[in-house]
Amino acid sequence: MHFCFSWFRSGMLIVLLTTGLLSFSSCGPNYIFNTEKEIPETGWAYDEPVSFSFEVEDTTKIYNLWLEVGHTSSYSNQNLYTRIQTIFPDGNELSEVVSLELADKGGQWLGACSGQECALKVPLQTGTYFNQIGEYTLEMEQYTRRDSLKEVRNLRFMVEDTGIRR
Repeated sequence: MHFCFSWFRSGMLIVLLTTGLLSFSSCGPNYIFNTEKEIPETGWAYDEPVSFSFEVEDTTKIYNLWLEVGHTSSYSNQNLYTRIQTIFPDGNELSEVVSLELADKGGQWLGACSGQECALKVPLQTGTYFNQIGEYTLEMEQYTRRDSLKEVRNLRFMVEDTGIRR
């Protein structure tokens, strides 16, 4: 009897572990948009905006907007100034200068670094919603004092559906 009970208990443990792992794997962020753009080896110049276009189908949902910046550890500034322009489905535009903090005041990178490559995921907006259904475009320009940023490698823009409605 002891053997059968142990086997049953072991079998149940395996089922519980498998179920738990499957449920954890489905708990990650729900991105309705997740796209990465590579920066040319010549660097990110003033006149070369990086553009992301995405569709919004539901104006009642709450979203988080994320930006992941990939850069080298030889980037010489604490932050990265950008000008972000949002183009709405009706053609209206909104522009804002945003400082992306890549390092703390002591010079330590805030993101994860592996060798010479670093990546930092920063929230652009949390708990936001869109008033219009249709295509939105986000254009990012580097807005620093240098014309070409060779240390910035890529930008990833993500729109996360929080599962909350307004």
